[in-house]
Amino acid sequence: MPAHFMRMSDKTIKGPASYFPSIEKTYGRPISEWKALVRAALPARHMELVAMLKTQHGMGNGHANALVAHTLAEDGGR
Repeated sequence: MPAHFMRMSDKTIKGPASYFPSIEKTYGRPISEWKALVRAALPARHMELVAMLKTQHGMGNGHANALVAHTLAEDGGR
């Protein structure tokens, strides 16, 4: 679609959420399930949560970091 026909809702997603489609496709679970896993492991620290996703679920560092960062930001930066 030509740029002049694009609506505001068609803007590219930026930040950690930009990884979400790839995370869902690569690891076969919806983001809501991944966020629930992160929240269940609280009050672990950011890097502990990243390590958990990597070691227990085989997630890559970038995906794990994006998911943890977005989840913690949603929860007020716990």
